[in-house]
Amino acid sequence: MTELIGQGFLTLFSQPSVIVIAILGVTIGIIIGALPGLTATMGVALLLPLTFGMEPISGLLLLSGVYFGGVYGGAIPAILLRTPGTPASAATTLDGYALTQKGMGGKALSIATISAFTGGFISIIILMFLSPVLSNFALKFSAPESFALAVFGLSIVASISGGSLIKGLIAGVIGLLIATIGLDPIQGFPRFTGGNSNIMNGIPFIPVMIGLFAASEAFKSLEEINIVQKMTMKIKGIGVTKKDFKTVGPTVLRSTGVGTAIGIIPGAGGDIAAFVAYNEAKRFNKDKEGFGKGKLEGVAAAESAGNACTGGAFVPLLTLGIPGDSVTAVMLGALMVQGIQPGPMLFQNNGNLIYTLFSGMLLCYIAMLIIGLFMARYFAKVVEIPKAILTPAILMLCVVGSYAINNNVFDIIIMIIAGIIGYYMQKFDFPASPIVLALILGPMAEGQFRRALSLSNGSFDIFYTRPITAVLLTLAILTFFLPVIKSILGMWKKRNDSINNNRRSA
Repeated sequence: MTELIGQGFLTLFSQPSVIVIAILGVTIGIIIGALPGLTATMGVALLLPLTFGMEPISGLLLLSGVYFGGVYGGAIPAILLRTPGTPASAATTLDGYALTQKGMGGKALSIATISAFTGGFISIIILMFLSPVLSNFALKFSAPESFALAVFGLSIVASISGGSLIKGLIAGVIGLLIATIGLDPIQGFPRFTGGNSNIMNGIPFIPVMIGLFAASEAFKSLEEINIVQKMTMKIKGIGVTKKDFKTVGPTVLRSTGVGTAIGIIPGAGGDIAAFVAYNEAKRFNKDKEGFGKGKLEGVAAAESAGNACTGGAFVPLLTLGIPGDSVTAVMLGALMVQGIQPGPMLFQNNGNLIYTLFSGMLLCYIAMLIIGLFMARYFAKVVEIPKAILTPAILMLCVVGSYAINNNVFDIIIMIIAGIIGYYMQKFDFPASPIVLALILGPMAEGQFRRALSLSNGSFDIFYTRPITAVLLTLAILTFFLPVIKSILGMWKKRNDSINNNRRSA
């Protein structure tokens, strides 16, 4: 294996044009990821036809660069404008935008870039050395395990609810109810569609996300009296100190492991990984109350996990021929167009090509790090644009991003409705993240739950007799109820303190 890795690097650096194409792919991916609604999946799908006439390694590295850059690029508007560029960056808004409001947008971008690089780079190294082992783990995930993973993801609603647990749970339930709209996942009959064919496949997730996070923020900006004034937020600097590295280091490494593990599970993705890693970062941090108010660890967790999913998603693709997420599903087509058949024999039949691809992937992440750090100071200037220009620009991107997914005007209507709802949710201090999380995981939880019951002939034994399922469900219960118990104990303590103070004053 070591010989193949060395040969891969030699092959890569003997072809300067391939390196240029990889860097170009990363640059295009960052731009696509930074535009709300234009996901990494869309970018890879759009550029796929361009690779048909290319050499296999050139075409695959172009698409890989777009993939990696697109996942990272979503963090830029998430941090600066509270507008997730991609679903994976929705978790980044929780602390990223709060840091921008404190004047630390530049530092947040730098931490996001370094975390994204670390997560992605390490995940590719894991991919290179442990693909066969990790693929065996992925094979153990069937319907019960996927259901348990979805429930575990939903259980973190309690942790991302902000100041009010009750409001967070209400938002999560609303998200789950919205997720039931559309065709039944097993029997295929329409539910709550009102005869509207536009929502037969469910309420589209990305327009809802754009509306809740981006359009709602733009609507809020419109009510500012001094709209012609520049935004008051100033960037204090983009430098990252040794103390910052020490602060976020353990979080980045832990989140990288979480992201890679979730990435290798077919059907899971960076959005799930980012939220799960964010919850784990909060769980391990002493200052739990600071999350959601501007913690560097929150940004680091979301970005390192989201980008670590990229390497993990290639594991089932290359070793089993099973795409790990929507982007690698497109990559499967790209491989087969080039005459490469993913599967157990891939490393024997195309070993040199695959390890050259791995070497190029590492180069893509190095290029992403350099571009991201160099451009951070310029990205951060966005917050100094006058609101009279910035707000209409955000709304325009919301419209374009929502329409571009399916070329459907109905998606724009969904985005506007979600934006209005998000605006009033901000007014009444309801968190938007639980709705987004429920929309992502609700259909997965329902579909896999019913498939699991079909496999067991209706017996619930399947959920506690399978080790992975039992462990994930136990973790879900603990994750959900610990914040609830802490909240109840906190209220009880305040009540007792109040009673004791009244007795003393009497």
